[in-house]
Amino acid sequence: MEFKIASDWKNILQQEIEKPYFKSLRTFVIEEYENQICFPKPENIFAAFQYCKYEDLKVVIIGQDPYHGENQADGLCFSVQEEIAIPRSLKNIFKEIQTDLNKEIPENGNLKRWAKQGVLLLNSTLTVQKGKAGSHQRKGWEKFTNAVIKHISENKENIVFLLWGGAAKKKGAKIDKKKHLILETGHPSPLSANRGYWFGNKHFSKTNQYLRKIGKEEINW
Repeated sequence: MEFKIASDWKNILQQEIEKPYFKSLRTFVIEEYENQICFPKPENIFAAFQYCKYEDLKVVIIGQDPYHGENQADGLCFSVQEEIAIPRSLKNIFKEIQTDLNKEIPENGNLKRWAKQGVLLLNSTLTVQKGKAGSHQRKGWEKFTNAVIKHISENKENIVFLLWGGAAKKKGAKIDKKKHLILETGHPSPLSANRGYWFGNKHFSKTNQYLRKIGKEEINW
């Protein structure tokens, strides 16, 4: 089992990949995939970096775990493979886009179309055991994804960070607010959304408004 990170990100993250904690993480993940059913498929673990090129980066959305149901996770946070029913959190994301931008709700939950436009769909933890949410937390993934966020904050300018829910806000706490736009709201999960913490945030129109202002092409949500 080989970890494949897209070349334009690998050069940036090379030092992180060579650190002792990442070598331990790699060993843990390999053993888990050999002995348990885990998601996403090995070739999709770093899909967020494969579909969103570093040079095209405009927006970062931070998720938590990959989906832990059969054939759901595709390596992009909130996204699912085309043939899979749209999860409830993603339905709420689409409903907000519909209200905010007057767009039709898509037929499937595959978000590769966002990633290819420069949206990094980054989960905090990049792997999970089937049916066990959080099973690969605190093994090193969080340290790695923190390093990704830190690098983007320090080396890029005018990136839009969308922080949805307490975990994402905590993870994005050290982003440089002087260089980037940070938009925060509740998590799109039904529990949060039904309590009034999600709908009406207008993050998608606000993102595009900001991108227009700095002379970048809008995201076709």
